[in-house]
Amino acid sequence: MKLDTVFQEILSPEFKGFPYDAEPLRLDALGCQGWNLLRGDLPLPVAVLKDSALRNNSAWMRRFTEHFGVRIAPHGKTTMAPQLFQQQLQDGAWGITVANVHQLRMCRKWGVSRVLIANQVVGPQELRGMMTELRESPELEVFCLVDSVVNVRQLAEAATVAKLEHPLLLLLELGVAKGRTGCRTETEALAVARAVKNAAPRLHLRGVEGFEGLLKGRPDAEAQVQEFLQRINQVAEHCATEGLFAEGLVILTAGGSDFYDLVVQQLESPSGAHEVLRVIRSGCYLTHDSEYYQKMFRRICKRSPQVNDVGGGLQPALQVWGAVQSLPESGLAIVTAGKRDLSYDVALPVPELHHRLGSTQPPSALDDGRFQVTALNDQHAYLTIPEDADWQVGDLVGLGISHPCTTFDKWRLLYLVDDDWNVSGGIRTYLA
Repeated sequence: MKLDTVFQEILSPEFKGFPYDAEPLRLDALGCQGWNLLRGDLPLPVAVLKDSALRNNSAWMRRFTEHFGVRIAPHGKTTMAPQLFQQQLQDGAWGITVANVHQLRMCRKWGVSRVLIANQVVGPQELRGMMTELRESPELEVFCLVDSVVNVRQLAEAATVAKLEHPLLLLLELGVAKGRTGCRTETEALAVARAVKNAAPRLHLRGVEGFEGLLKGRPDAEAQVQEFLQRINQVAEHCATEGLFAEGLVILTAGGSDFYDLVVQQLESPSGAHEVLRVIRSGCYLTHDSEYYQKMFRRICKRSPQVNDVGGGLQPALQVWGAVQSLPESGLAIVTAGKRDLSYDVALPVPELHHRLGSTQPPSALDDGRFQVTALNDQHAYLTIPEDADWQVGDLVGLGISHPCTTFDKWRLLYLVDDDWNVSGGIRTYLA
């Protein structure tokens, strides 16, 4: 990847979390400053990534994909952090998934060579933007989704106007009733696939895609997921039998961060296809979390015991630290971190660690169920604590998060820390 401009970027106190009394410095110099979170070297709130957990999670997913004979194109919108993309690609990721043309453009800038846009590309600016990226970077391999004949025509027209030297690669998207995008019936899906076939050589159909994560929370969700994955198999079989896939690799892809165990067990190669690649697209595995995906991972291991054969497991890597700014009444602590700093769309943050500045002891674990975040304001967290808790104003509190995507989008800079909370580097993120 091309990360020189990222590492050379100058950081300053204009970045949230950068020390107010530090001189501006390059990103790649952060690990040389001797900063330590527990000594109070960083302003609060501050977001940190535990390097050991990141490495563990990246290696675990590599073993998982090798064990089940699949590949992963992790969803980049989770972090929008090119340094983390590089780590994922070095650990065997097939490509990076994105949600829109803006994210595609950023990936191309950073040197990602294969991008899956897990969305339809519509609108004149988006169509022209994608075609420009493809025309100016012929080595770039891009896949996007299609679920309507109208969009097929739009894509074919845009490719014709752009005079692309290579065909535009499409994946046929299937959806679920009362869901989001994607063809609802096999008849609709095959009509779209035939339209793509008729638009050759400008367009090539290279596979079938679906997102089963929308089924979570429904009654019998796991059974509905398995039924949906079988629909993907059936449509792929019909496309292969009818010769609707272009020559080359056929891709079957699904799998967010909730049901990827079912995806690797259910997706099957169509009998009439050429070489088939199964691709999952979890974005949250790298940082994991302390609440929602922690529960989902336990459910995955219970539902699919063979996952335990991979060895080890995923660990929460992302925390946001704040300070106790007030103890206004018995059993209540107010901490300097809120909705502008932490995820709250899936669940509230989880109090994990407590530390007193100046103490030589490691942080104390808050894992006995007596500490709980009950509410967030923009920049305050309400923590219930035991009445006999030895807390005082100025103490540090480490908060685990639920759903990393909506914590990453609140920070342009996150610190890498080692197991002793020394700053070993920084991760730069970009607006998605």
